Amino acid sequence: MTPGRTQRGVATSDLVLSAHVGENAELFRRVLELHVPEGALVADVTWGRGSFWAKVDPQRHRIWASDLAPEPGKRDCFERYLGGVDCRDLPYADESIDAVVFDPPYMEGFFRRASSQKAGSGSHAAFRQAYARGQGVHRSGAKYHDAVTELYLHAGLELWRVLKKGGRAIVKVQDEVSANLQRLTHVEVITGFEDMGFYSKDLFVLVRRNAPAVSRLVKQVHARKNHSFFLVFEKPATRARRPRSVRRAPASEEE
Repeated sequence: MTPGRTQRGVATSDLVLSAHVGENAELFRRVLELHVPEGALVADVTWGRGSFWAKVDPQRHRIWASDLAPEPGKRDCFERYLGGVDCRDLPYADESIDAVVFDPPYMEGFFRRASSQKAGSGSHAAFRQAYARGQGVHRSGAKYHDAVTELYLHAGLELWRVLKKGGRAIVKVQDEVSANLQRLTHVEVITGFEDMGFYSKDLFVLVRRNAPAVSRLVKQVHARKNHSFFLVFEKPATRARRPRSVRRAPASEEE
């Protein structure tokens, strides 16, 4: 400590740490408490069953939920719900939202052609139909893990549009091995969002308590993933550079 100066504040061990062993809902609550102020308007654009919000005080924020599903999941703590909404085309005005929550299915199996090969036993039919045209191919022709990355980055441009200056985007990702190649999704998303102008404000590692399922392998060549990430991005309050790079196919291949 510098001579003549004293540290301010009260010593405490009740800190939000960067690594957490447990479930999404508990860590998500801590992320919100650290990065999103009370009373903020939060848009969860991939609501699903609303499981992230299970341990959040519903009076703490104004929550606008949306998803591809016409009806919301079990949680009803939101102020409004919009069904049939693509996260890449949100029905919100420019710079109107304080914080956005984004958690798409992030395994490349959702983009495989054969239904028997799709992640989650092919259960996310609405996701595949809307995001992958139901055939394992993304808008630009990207496939498998590249389609996953493209979804994150195209949605990121939309998050940038609707967030207020100084607003936060909380993004859930998980790395994966695709076609026998290690794909560090969290690195791809961080660099892509930074190219858009976002500031990478924080990163949290969530380690699952239970062991991942064991599949039949002739020889293991990569560590099995038992962790995921919550990434927190900030749209700078000062004037930032325009989005300049997103993985897109040549214009001739786009719809």
